[in-house]
Amino acid sequence: MGDPLATSQIVHEKLTKVKALSVFSSDALSSVAYATEEILFVLIAAGSAALNLSIPIALAIATLLIIVGFSYFQTIHAYPKGGGAYIVASDNLGTVFALIAGAALLFSYILTVSVSISAGIAAITSWLPSLFPYRALLAVVGVAIVTVINQRGTSESASIFSVPTYIFILGILSLIFYGLIRWLFMGGLPTVEINEPMHTNVALQGVTLFLVLRAFSAGCTALTGIEAISDGVPAFRPPEAKNAGKTLLTMIAILIIMFLGITFLASQVGAVPNHAETVLSQIGRSLFGYGPLYVVVQIATALILILAANTAFADFPRLSYFMSRDGFLPRQMGNLGDRLVYSNGITLLGIAASILILFFKGDTHSLLPMYAVGVFISFTLSQMGMVRRWLRLRSGGWLRNAVINSIGSISTFAVFMVILITRFTQGAWIVVLLIPAIVLVLLRINRHYQQVAAQLSLERYGAPHRMRNPQVIMPISGVHRGVLKALEFARSLSPDVTAVYVETSATEGEEVRRKWSQWGDGVRLVCLPSPYRSILSPIIDYLQQLEAERQPDDIITVVLPQFVPSRWWGNLLHNQSAWMIRLALLFRRGYIVIDVPYHLTDSPNEETT
Repeated sequence: MGDPLATSQIVHEKLTKVKALSVFSSDALSSVAYATEEILFVLIAAGSAALNLSIPIALAIATLLIIVGFSYFQTIHAYPKGGGAYIVASDNLGTVFALIAGAALLFSYILTVSVSISAGIAAITSWLPSLFPYRALLAVVGVAIVTVINQRGTSESASIFSVPTYIFILGILSLIFYGLIRWLFMGGLPTVEINEPMHTNVALQGVTLFLVLRAFSAGCTALTGIEAISDGVPAFRPPEAKNAGKTLLTMIAILIIMFLGITFLASQVGAVPNHAETVLSQIGRSLFGYGPLYVVVQIATALILILAANTAFADFPRLSYFMSRDGFLPRQMGNLGDRLVYSNGITLLGIAASILILFFKGDTHSLLPMYAVGVFISFTLSQMGMVRRWLRLRSGGWLRNAVINSIGSISTFAVFMVILITRFTQGAWIVVLLIPAIVLVLLRINRHYQQVAAQLSLERYGAPHRMRNPQVIMPISGVHRGVLKALEFARSLSPDVTAVYVETSATEGEEVRRKWSQWGDGVRLVCLPSPYRSILSPIIDYLQQLEAERQPDDIITVVLPQFVPSRWWGNLLHNQSAWMIRLALLFRRGYIVIDVPYHLTDSPNEETT
């Protein structure tokens, strides 16, 4: 993925505010491409007249954006080394709540990649309908591309992603500005022609409070990705917290303008959710036709939606590092790769998102009901943790800060309950079951690490003791140079060496005995009969007999002679008996297994070692 970077170069991987906005805000900003559509998708069930409710619903969501944004502004300055929901909950609410927040975030980041890239492909298929049948496959290709780019390193991926992000922002703001100019000074906006609304064959229902709440919960996908900046504070250039706070407020302002602008234009042009065309595409088509400006907006939308997954690729590995550091995820998730990124976390995220896309066939409407549930769980726990922090520390301005975070926690919890109730049957139940399951897995991993640490600890170990000469068993398949080299090594370990040969043929067995009497240097040879021609079973049975006779602290050392062909494909032409024996003994106590390789060369007359 590029030349390795020294650890000392990590300072050069820090991000400016301009680059950080593209990396950490692409998820939140890209949500405007489908948040309005999700609101209309619910409201159209009550008829076209109900679509007018989209504007007050959008205003309510914009208010929630401001509340959550300022709450996370507090979090950034309280945790300048990274203050995601997992860190805040762990510090203030305890392990269980931290794991719930962590599990919700991990799943949400996977959904971020799946939803963003699927929505980006939907923008492409709106422009090129002939690609619609291949949307899931195209989405997986998009995941692979973003995964590879992120493996190149934080700074390099930020440089790549900055251009499409800012093209999208300029494109959407230009669309909104042009639409407002036409609405104010040119006699209104043209009405878009709708080919096939989504609810054509669905019986209309009345406008009820439940319907409005469902539409509100659907539009709350506009809040996804807001936490990303607080998670990634350490990625900013110094002063980290100050730069992260400014970037957060800038993102909130741009997000609100774009979200309200698109919702307003959708209501004015009469855009309706369509099976084959997005609402944003309908707005662009009604204002620009099929000209170059429309194409630019669609391409920019597709790119930002695909690259919005970069927010998750920036935060999922970082969260995985924090959780692996605390012993709740495999240690490998905390390894810093050659390019100074957590490459294992990046790879895992790409694989998990691809599986999810293929399972749901790249349909964003099937993925989105699960999306917001985990997001608002983490929102709520993060804000509750901050309230607890202010009440515990009572530092300067603690009362004001506690009030801000209290409003944030109450608001996000209320929205979480609305989303859970209104979207439970549409897929939210999956998250309700999945998050506790993930938490149990995390606890089991942590328990494993605790058991390993306890058994490896030197506390109460006592005085070290010398091991007696081990009993060495050397399985052989014949008598040749490789076996004799292994025999020399085995005798250097202990005088108690036994060679073991599995006899599947009387003729071959007699030949092995004859050669061993000549070359075995007096070492005992045991021939095990194998009437059914099995190699592994007689050796394991023989070792079990030795186990029954040995003392509790005795060790049996198994030396495995193994010749290594000069070409990799040469291994395919030989039995892998040594590998099978090694695997069979891997989980048995009281054994040490040693490979003694004998490397062959291309020339049969050349000496080898």
